[in-house]
Order: sequence, then structure tokens, then C-alpha cells
Amino acid sequence: MSKLEIKNLHVSVEAEDGPKEILKGVNLTINPGEVHAVMGPNGSGKSTLAYSIAGHPKYTVTQGEVLLDGEDILSMSVDERARAGMFLAMQYPVEVPGVSVSNFLRAAKTAIDGKAPNPRHFVKEVNGAMEDLNLGASFTRRSVNEGFSGGEKKRNEIAQLKLLDPKVAVLDETDSGLDIDALRVVADGVNRYMESGDRGLLLITHYTRILKHIKPHFVHVFVDGHFIDEGGPELADQLEAEGYDKYVTANNAAKA
Repeated sequence: MSKLEIKNLHVSVEAEDGPKEILKGVNLTINPGEVHAVMGPNGSGKSTLAYSIAGHPKYTVTQGEVLLDGEDILSMSVDERARAGMFLAMQYPVEVPGVSVSNFLRAAKTAIDGKAPNPRHFVKEVNGAMEDLNLGASFTRRSVNEGFSGGEKKRNEIAQLKLLDPKVAVLDETDSGLDIDALRVVADGVNRYMESGDRGLLLITHYTRILKHIKPHFVHVFVDGHFIDEGGPELADQLEAEGYDKYVTANNAAKA
């Protein structure tokens, strides 16, 4: 099972003039095998949603629940959420100088599984993941994200997705900074992750180009900290053609 349920989620962040509410009652259910795309204007709170699910300490949950297979993950630490089956591919992956990709992956796999992987088998798995993502064998000897191109950072995130095999993955603008070839490679990696049919995917993006390769079951419009519309893949095409103005206007009118 890999069901993620977000119920009436409210999240605040500390600002100069006090707490500022960013998420304002988010509701979403991702069932096993489903791909949900979240689209919306800049500053609407999409990344806040991703980081709140993952447990970023900057964000304070003031109300609501996030359930993974019925278990409340909001009471868990970040590492506990990862062990429970959550995964976040960040929009801006951070550099970790002095820690090689291979050591990072081994440490992550050990932490998730609660035991060290078989060295011989794991090396084969890592090499296979690198090959799938068009990353050479020498890539694993480099420090995590240090000196990586934008495409290398994003492909490295998808290699982690393959090796850690979480129940539910949240991809925060994984398509940003990718050229056409890298986009296809990343999308292929994500589609392989979803092949089992029992995983869930929350894909945050501004553009429809990645949705040409990763087919969503649902597309959600996110404005001012909450979902304002939902539809099938055709909604993404509509947003590409028309933009978000009508949704922003409707949201502002509702608040007035």
C-alpha cells in the first residue's frame, strides 16, 4: 500500500511581523498507482506543501493531518518519515562537499532499511541506476551535488528514488533546468519507479513539458495556499494556453 492523505493542512512560516499562513486548508488523496500534478503561479505555496510533507523545520503545521497508509507522519521526525516511505526530490538540491555519491547512497539505504545493504549487490544496483540516468560510473566518486550541472543534480535525485524505492514520492519542480534530453531521461526514471502500480507520485511543476512524458491521472491548480480546481491531463493544456489569471482573480474575489 502507498496511500497518502492530506486533510485540512494549514502551515505557517515565521515572518518579520509574526507568523504568516502559507497553506490554508489543503486536502488531497493520492491512491496507489496515481500520479498527481500540482500547478500554480509562483509564490502560491507549492514548495511549502512539499517541504511540509517532508518535515522541514522552517514550516509549522497549525492544523490538519498527513497520513501515510493511515499513519500520521506529522508526529514523525524527517528521518522517520523517510523510513515510513516518504521521499522528496528538492527543487534546489544542496551540495554536500566531502561526501561521495556512493557513500551517501549507502548511508541512505542503510538508514531506510535499518541494515547495511549487501556490498556486492548494492554496487550493481547503484551502477545500474547510474547507467539508467546516463551518469557514468565515475559519477559516484564525486561529492554530492558539488559542481554538478542542473541536469546532473536532478538525475542524481531520480537515482536516489530508484534505489530507495519509497512508497510515495514528492518531486518539487524536478523538470526545472533540464534540457530536452535530460528531461526524457528523468521522466523515464520516474516512470520506471511507478511501474509497480503500488507507488504514489506528487509532481509539482510550472510547465506541461514534463507531463508529456509522465502522464498524470489528476492535475490540480494551486493558488494562495490551497487547491482551487482539479481535472484530468487536459487541464494542464488549458493552463499552458490560458495561464492562471482567471484562478487568481476568482480566488481574490472569494476573499473580498
